Amino acid sequence: MAAISIHQFAKCITCHAWSPDQSMVALSPNSDEVHIYRMSQDKWERVHVLQKHDQIVSGIDWSTRSNRIVTVSHDRNSYVWNQEAAEWVPTLVILRLNRAALCVQWSPKENKFAVGSGAKTVCICYYEQENNWWVSKLIRKRHNSSVTGVAWHPNNMRNDQRRKILLATTSTDGKCRVFSTFIKGVDARDSRTGSSSDAKFGEQIVQLDLSFSWAFGVKWSPSGNTLAYVGHNSMIYFVDDVGPSPLAQNVAFRDLPLRDVLFVSERMVIGVGFDCSPMIFAADGSGIWSFIRFLGERKAVSSSAKYGSQFSEAFGKLYGQSKQGVGNDGVEHSRTRGGIHENCINGIVALREDGSSKVTRFSTSGLDGKIVIWDLKSQEDLSVYL
Repeated sequence: MAAISIHQFAKCITCHAWSPDQSMVALSPNSDEVHIYRMSQDKWERVHVLQKHDQIVSGIDWSTRSNRIVTVSHDRNSYVWNQEAAEWVPTLVILRLNRAALCVQWSPKENKFAVGSGAKTVCICYYEQENNWWVSKLIRKRHNSSVTGVAWHPNNMRNDQRRKILLATTSTDGKCRVFSTFIKGVDARDSRTGSSSDAKFGEQIVQLDLSFSWAFGVKWSPSGNTLAYVGHNSMIYFVDDVGPSPLAQNVAFRDLPLRDVLFVSERMVIGVGFDCSPMIFAADGSGIWSFIRFLGERKAVSSSAKYGSQFSEAFGKLYGQSKQGVGNDGVEHSRTRGGIHENCINGIVALREDGSSKVTRFSTSGLDGKIVIWDLKSQEDLSVYL
């Protein structure tokens, strides 16, 4: 079975993140607190409660090298937590927001983090040693609605544009955008390039207008060559060669929309959302993406499967064509909702092994209050994509 561990932590979980050695998990039980649990004698024990926010904590990320936790909340604030002895001590982050902070992610170098907000802005935060706080530079007037997802390019730079440290965002205006986030004095210069090649902070590299609805869950592939994000119209989008002339594909499916995605390899993506079971998408040898199957599903086909298949095929032909590149019209039959999770899955986090770019284990959290750990090694039919 793909699910190797199921834990009921609360009535509802908003978000979660793992410690670098994966011995502890931090989660928000849909409140203004962050609870940290440690595995002790085969059961999870709550060891810390982080209390600083005034409203629901909407995002958590735990850095892998510096062992710092960053949290954001609907109270428009963010804190960076450092462990000192047995306590977690918060450091103030100056966000300058007038709407809720919605999501957060550390950069690969962990010298910055990005915060998406309901104020139509993205905050790029970095540390000021002199004042012992984190300050932010804002990417303004680029989004027309709330920023629902942020994702740093895994290399923090493009091979052909070395000074453009890239960040991808999704928004409820239906668009995915990629920006340069180079900050002078924070990001190291490349001695092989002159100052004339430095990109301006907030420069928009590309805007992808593929979705007709809200967009969520943007992620880069391990190499940074492919970008994936999802729409609230039950579609997932894959973009290669992000730049002036991107190559785009989309996959339409008849099940409920996704909320987040995760690349487990260059050719395989896990999507999670309102259908309560992870969905597997994979690319064939020619680079064409398609839906493979559900993970940990209850196998059941409705009596109207034939009609549903015909309707889905027509729907896919009408709406499943990409503005650029190749569309995919394959859609599966109806199925029973739910599986191991009993409510919407709102987060997916990779559990990486040291030194490996591939992911064989990951965790999901949902509105049912569960965190489930999944292992793909036992799925023989998926080994060709890992």
